[in-house]
Amino acid sequence: MHHLLLIAHGSRRAASNEAVVALAETMAQQAGQPVRAAFLELALPSIAEGIAQCVQAGATRLDILPYFLAPGRHVQQDIPQQVAQAMQAHPQVNWRLLPHLGAAPELADFLLRHWQGANL
Repeated sequence: MHHLLLIAHGSRRAASNEAVVALAETMAQQAGQPVRAAFLELALPSIAEGIAQCVQAGATRLDILPYFLAPGRHVQQDIPQQVAQAMQAHPQVNWRLLPHLGAAPELADFLLRHWQGANL
């Protein structure tokens, strides 16, 4: 079964983390496939725990999407390292680390449409 793990930074503010979890739930409903959220730091589940949850739920293919706008240290180093370490515990899973959200070519168009919609 194909799963998506959405990785956000994590916040000390519970409402911020809950918003990411709600986004993952909305994505799962729209996609008709399992989507979960995990956090780099400051919140649970951690990346390792999120991966384990996906595997326990039957993931045989796992795509990992960093929910970050810029390719900073977390995107370039921290997330790939944590994902690689966690996935060593689950060699039976076919996984790939997707480009971070900010790298999506559609993002500029989305932001322009959002801005234009706000100007109505």
